Amino acid sequence: MNSASKTIQPSRTENIFLFVPNLIGYTRIILASASLYYMPWHPKVCTTLYCISCLLDAVDGNAARYFDQCSKFGAVLDMVTDRSTTSCLLCFLSLRYPEWTILFQFLISLDFSSHYMHMYSSMTAGASSHKKISESGNKYLKMYYTNNVILFLMCAGNELFFVAIYVLSFYLEKGGVMNGKSLAKKSFPRNDEIWIHCIAVAWWFVLGVSGVICFLKQFINVVQIVNASEALANIDREDRAKAASAKSA
Repeated sequence: MNSASKTIQPSRTENIFLFVPNLIGYTRIILASASLYYMPWHPKVCTTLYCISCLLDAVDGNAARYFDQCSKFGAVLDMVTDRSTTSCLLCFLSLRYPEWTILFQFLISLDFSSHYMHMYSSMTAGASSHKKISESGNKYLKMYYTNNVILFLMCAGNELFFVAIYVLSFYLEKGGVMNGKSLAKKSFPRNDEIWIHCIAVAWWFVLGVSGVICFLKQFINVVQIVNASEALANIDREDRAKAASAKSA
């Protein structure tokens, strides 16, 4: 009896909020918040902070498994942080590209609704995590959530696409940017001009490659909505059938 109580006791007293992966999650929030501060006027600092925050998204999951500190709070914290940071960036892009505002609004709505519906349907069905897809589940979602390499590439590529659009907005508007200041009215040695244009070309290349990944990520979001809708409808049918049989009994 004493040994059993010793085994149970740690799980009752440990502080979930101080789990290592959750501490990483708080760090992500701080970095993302700092990037938002620099977003309007210092793309270099903003991009660095934002990308580090996104890369830590891959670290917290591994930390949770390594330290055996997986938690429902951590899973929700991770998802909320992902959705919030991406939405904030897309909101800013709406200001930089007002003619594309409706597209950014659609992407925010699709991202939020697909992940919320997927998580809600998973929890309602009794799954321990929204990343646990049954063998009979959708093949695309199973590939997306069970393969860590694919999951990382899709999430990273999606964020990188929006970051590239953000960075290029400064080049398009002011003819290049250095340390947050316009280069349009400055004269530079020819070597510096070449270097600046090379950076711009590199970001255009990143935009093209990551754009394909972003498209695939939106496809996954649509699949999540359809799959979650079907799952919730099936649960509703089962609940209504049980209620009807209970009334007739």
